[in-house]
Amino acid sequence: MDAIFGWSVLALVFVDEILAMIAFGVWGWDHDPRWLLVWLLPLVGVVVWAFFASPRAMYGGRVVRPVVKVVVFAVACLALWAAGHHGLAVALLVFSVVVNGLAQLPSIRVLVDED
Repeated sequence: MDAIFGWSVLALVFVDEILAMIAFGVWGWDHDPRWLLVWLLPLVGVVVWAFFASPRAMYGGRVVRPVVKVVVFAVACLALWAAGHHGLAVALLVFSVVVNGLAQLPSIRVLVDED
């Protein structure tokens, strides 16, 4: 039962990461050049995540990884807020804090080979 809960939380963390990238695209949709920003901003977010925040990040570490995660999720929430989606921004913030907080539980952290 613990493993099912743990993997469910980790799946929700992945969904949270996808939602953050979508938030960047939403902000880009509201600004010119729309055709460029709507795909470029999420792509930049994915690259930053891959290099600094993913479990196997080249430049991640015990300090860098959590700092970049907080920055990416905070900027995603701010992007939704700036795009006029205040309710979604707050919902993403709450969801991000809850699922990433749950992911720090020792019983869930052992499921991921982080260092």
